[in-house]
Amino acid sequence: MNELKNRYEFVILFDVENGNPNGDPDAGNMPRVDVESNLGIVTDVCLKRKIRNYVEIIKQGKEKYNIVIKNDEALNTKFAAAYDALNLQKNQKGKNKEDVKKACAYMCENYYDVRTFGCVMNTGDDLCGIVRGPVQLNFARSIDPIFPQELTITRQALTTEKDIKEKENTMGKKNIVPYGLYRAEGYVSALLANKTGFNDADLSLLWEAIENMFEHDHSSLRGKLCMRKLIIFKHQSELGNAPSHKVFESVKINKLIEGPARQYSDYEVVINDVPQNVEVEIR
Repeated sequence: MNELKNRYEFVILFDVENGNPNGDPDAGNMPRVDVESNLGIVTDVCLKRKIRNYVEIIKQGKEKYNIVIKNDEALNTKFAAAYDALNLQKNQKGKNKEDVKKACAYMCENYYDVRTFGCVMNTGDDLCGIVRGPVQLNFARSIDPIFPQELTITRQALTTEKDIKEKENTMGKKNIVPYGLYRAEGYVSALLANKTGFNDADLSLLWEAIENMFEHDHSSLRGKLCMRKLIIFKHQSELGNAPSHKVFESVKINKLIEGPARQYSDYEVVINDVPQNVEVEIR
């Protein structure tokens, strides 16, 4: 597969309607907000989880497209499996540096999320090193302040026989954002990609996963989450041709109405003043 020859930045625009895009466990699972501005927040971890889930669904365990960060078995067990696959001596706690390098290369080659996002694999007895991932994401923030609502719901299906005898139903809570348009920004480093083995095919899969990351993640809790636009900036060189903040500043989202927005058409997306030697692709 071809190595990356270009640096990239990208902007993700997605919205939520009557749902919770990212609950905050420190606030009773209410939608995350910036307490000073009341802008909504979706963490990078949340977005990466959706990308990982899409890759796992599409590739279905295909060789070289495994996912290491998931709730199936302990990470240390996966690191030990790398040593087994390479016939390396185990339980050395990283004393053999060459073995650690070999195990690290194995993890990059066989796990899509390791060579994409990086991973700290220096735990347990069979160390696999630390990988700096070429793809990084910032927190997503809403364009305008959001106003989370806590809705009371009734539950008809009771749990115990005692509940059935004593109650007609029980009460519950559902936390939603009526509407919010969110923007996230990300980076792809060609220099780091060529160290982890992240190639053109992996990059194409990344764009596909971002475009479809909500399509297999629907639930009543999340409401209507929609990917609205993926804006990709391709530099003409590996090092890049402009600072990333200048690239991101070329994308502006303007509100078209007075009062609270309730749909994507209440905004317009304007792209202008793109730095020289940077191409734009809109999906």
